[in-house]
Amino acid sequence: MPRRFTSVVLASALAAVTLLTIPTFSFAGSKHSLGWRTHHQQARIYQGVKQEQIGPREYHRLEHQQYRTARLRYRFRHNDGHIGPWEHTRLQHRLNHTSRSIYYARHN
Repeated sequence: MPRRFTSVVLASALAAVTLLTIPTFSFAGSKHSLGWRTHHQQARIYQGVKQEQIGPREYHRLEHQQYRTARLRYRFRHNDGHIGPWEHTRLQHRLNHTSRSIYYARHN
């Protein structure tokens, strides 16, 4: 085999391995599971109500956000038996949005 052909094959193999490992790095940032985050956010909401930082309307709005996220998670999981990378990213985005909403509700 000529040297050039070997280097092209090695470069292609390296690129393929790199591209295949990129999706796994996206999960490396989420150190907690979706269930843990949902439970933790629920505790933050209850703590805000207990400390009178969250009013009744804010409470119902936050609970509705939590419900919608839980319903979406249920749909994703029972569609094909597992949550794929795109679905996981979408759920993380919704949980991030809810987390910001909880923060703003408790600090206004």
